[in-house]
Amino acid sequence: MNILRKTYLLTVVLFITISAFGYYFGSTPKFRFYHGFNAFTFSENKEISNFETINRLKEKALLAKQYLNDKKGFDGTYCFLIDMRLPSGKNRFFVYNLKKDSVEIAGLVAHGKGSEKGSEGLVFSNTPKSCCTSLGKYKLGKSYKGIFGLAYKLYGMDKSNSKAFNRSVVLHSYIGVPKNEVYPAPICVSEGCPTIAPDFLTQIKVYMDNSKSPILLWIYY
Repeated sequence: MNILRKTYLLTVVLFITISAFGYYFGSTPKFRFYHGFNAFTFSENKEISNFETINRLKEKALLAKQYLNDKKGFDGTYCFLIDMRLPSGKNRFFVYNLKKDSVEIAGLVAHGKGSEKGSEGLVFSNTPKSCCTSLGKYKLGKSYKGIFGLAYKLYGMDKSNSKAFNRSVVLHSYIGVPKNEVYPAPICVSEGCPTIAPDFLTQIKVYMDNSKSPILLWIYY
């Protein structure tokens, strides 16, 4: 009788143990880890819109080459491309190597709080005190120490961003901008400046410091 009882209890324990393992490995949610700003790769489970992103990036890079060929005084190897059509939680600031026709690093960048008007898209403006992002090509100027630390002056080269310097629109970092992608969550907004993570600014600072000529920064949609 004792042998039967022990056999029964052992069977029950084994059943509970197997069920627990089955639940854990079969039902535990799978977590997706996002790439850091130093990675520019698209996994197969991402949206088809990634192909559109790459196409827009390639088109802008080609136009940037043409612009830099006609416009003297810029660095001809690198340019910074910012795709505002992408959600803020995704990497949308790209350091593009024009010689190799490839992205070297990518990171998050905030848009202006005035650009959010409750719709799905963004609003862009060159108007002072609008707190909007201004589309267009910028010339990166000299660095200085601002209220958020290291910052780089920006000079608007198009009608759509011609007032950037007077609006104090600069490239700077802010601790509130995450280092890694957080999509589908959005990131913080700015006063109109292209604001990036401190670590990402440290990375792109190398490009600006090593360049003998100003680098082109292009914000597009």
